[in-house]
This record gives sequence, structure tokens and C-alpha cells, in this order.
Amino acid sequence: MLLNDGIPRAEDLAKVTPTDERLKKGPVVIVECFQEIPCDPCVKACKRGAITMPGGINDIPLVDFDLCNGCSLCISMCPGLAIFVVDKTWSEDRARVLIPYEYLPVPEVGQSVTGMDRAGKELGSFEVVKVNSGGKKNKTWTISIAVPQELAMEVRGINV
Repeated sequence: MLLNDGIPRAEDLAKVTPTDERLKKGPVVIVECFQEIPCDPCVKACKRGAITMPGGINDIPLVDFDLCNGCSLCISMCPGLAIFVVDKTWSEDRARVLIPYEYLPVPEVGQSVTGMDRAGKELGSFEVVKVNSGGKKNKTWTISIAVPQELAMEVRGINV
């Protein structure tokens, strides 16, 4: 149960996951935020208005997947590390997954990292394809890794 172990179940994820049709159109954000807490940096970070909280600051963020272009500006703004971007169009056999990261050392492009699922289970070794800083005041990095297409919706963390 999500409230007991922090791991979302299939029914939780179904509420926040874009359709397969949308995933085939290009990069898109997935906000795996399931608690109603006063927090809205993702809304403010989204220049396209794709992330909203219609019920106010305590609401769970909603994503308009048709407005989202997968720019990833929201990833490093989320204090809960609950935002990811998935690009299943990155290559024929691999998807690109953008993951928030707040540890040292920061991985480098070309490095192999261990990809993990939401429960911390290791899913394999994957190449880092891009590294973006959150900026001088934001110490959350966005790490892009290339994963097999079938793991794009499973890999949600890395171990360097």
C-alpha cells in the first residue's frame, strides 16, 4: 500500500500515466505525486501550463499530456523527486528516461549506472546520455539514461 511503503501500485500509476498513443508522440512528463500536501513548484515551472492543481495548492498535480512537450524544467523543481520524463521515441530499441538526482558524485555522460524500479530493485546497467544541473540554487540534477523500451515505465532511480 502506497501510504505504508511509499511504493505506488498499478492502480495509482494508471491515474498519472499517459496513454501509449501519447508516449509514441515524444517526450512527456509523468508526475508520480500521490499525496495532497501544500506544494506547487511543478505548476510554476511549467511554462506551457501542462501541470495544474485545479483544487488549489493542496491538490495532486494533474498533467495535460497534450500540452506537455517533455522539456523537463519541472523535474529539478520537485522537492519530492516525484517527476520524470519518458521519451519512448528516442531510438528504435531504447527509451530515454529523465530522473531527478541529488547525490554525489554526479554521474557523467557515457557512464554506466544501475537503474532501479520504484521499490529499489535493480533492473540493469544503463548508459547516461545527458546530465543537466538544476542551477546554482537548486542542487537537483536531471540525469537522462537510455533504457530498453520495455523498461521505460519501470526505471525510476539510479545508483552510481
